[in-house]
Amino acid sequence: MSNILTIEEAQEVADCAKKLKEQLNQVLFGQSELIELVSIGLFSKGHLLLEGLPGLGKTELVKGLSSALGLNFRRIQFTPDLLPGDITGNPMIEDRDGRKEFVFKQGPIFGNLILADEINRASPKTQSAMLEAMQEKSVTVAGETHLLPRPFFVLATQNPIELEGTYALPEAQLDRFLFKLNVTSNRTEVLEKIVLQRELGESPHIDQVINKEELELMIGRVRDVHLPELVAKQIAQLVNATQPGESQWSEWVKFGAGPRAAIALAAACKARALMEGRIHAGFEDVKALALPVLRHRVILDYRARVEGHTPDSIIKNLLSELKIMGKEIPYTMKEEV
Repeated sequence: MSNILTIEEAQEVADCAKKLKEQLNQVLFGQSELIELVSIGLFSKGHLLLEGLPGLGKTELVKGLSSALGLNFRRIQFTPDLLPGDITGNPMIEDRDGRKEFVFKQGPIFGNLILADEINRASPKTQSAMLEAMQEKSVTVAGETHLLPRPFFVLATQNPIELEGTYALPEAQLDRFLFKLNVTSNRTEVLEKIVLQRELGESPHIDQVINKEELELMIGRVRDVHLPELVAKQIAQLVNATQPGESQWSEWVKFGAGPRAAIALAAACKARALMEGRIHAGFEDVKALALPVLRHRVILDYRARVEGHTPDSIIKNLLSELKIMGKEIPYTMKEEV
């Protein structure tokens, strides 16, 4: 049963979130929207997929996040020759009191914040090693299950799949990511700032602003944010509208989003509301987060690609279509609280 969240408790989370974003803004200049979404994903206790061309700061953002949170940080560099055991760990033979025994040696997946760098450069067999870890927070090796540390987050980076030497991530694995975030190139004024303030090969200094206990407390408060029934209904309608035959724009969709997408969108909406000091989620939260939650879960057919449609364009049209589906759209109750 959820606790009753107070405005004071919500404001404490909003203040901590503001400090976190201020630190991350020192890592990536001119990417405030991306940093906002990364912070929401963190407070939602979700895994994130960052997609963009090399050199845009994806890796530096994740490293800065680990410094700001003081979490145990592990980096896994995905390559075509990486094996599942290189991620999870393997049983190793050790000499104990004159006897040979198999002892499990933990792999780099045993950390709080995992940077899966260029995740789409490893084979699908290796990608499968991440599924249990991301969903169950555990790994099974040689029939023995090992729990992962808590909290546990995977922030994966990938290059666009059109580049050579990459593999498309399996749909089942994509569904484990709360958000798929597009990292775009910088404007001229941002590039000028980078040139003036950064040295090649040096990372910016980031202060720790939240510890592990505070993070766990704030994640717990996200669960206590109220999700009005009408907002839940809108989430359900939107996710259902991605299914073929359920809406006008879903005729371009081959496979739509499922229940995990609805749960993810609800959690992210609650996190966004709390980070703004609100104790209720509203439809503007749904509108703001629909793209990162759904874009990697909506698979278009070949006709859509021929006509120039993208998952983002389909989702935007579905959001507009919801306005005529017969229900009043609720907005936040901030003024009423």
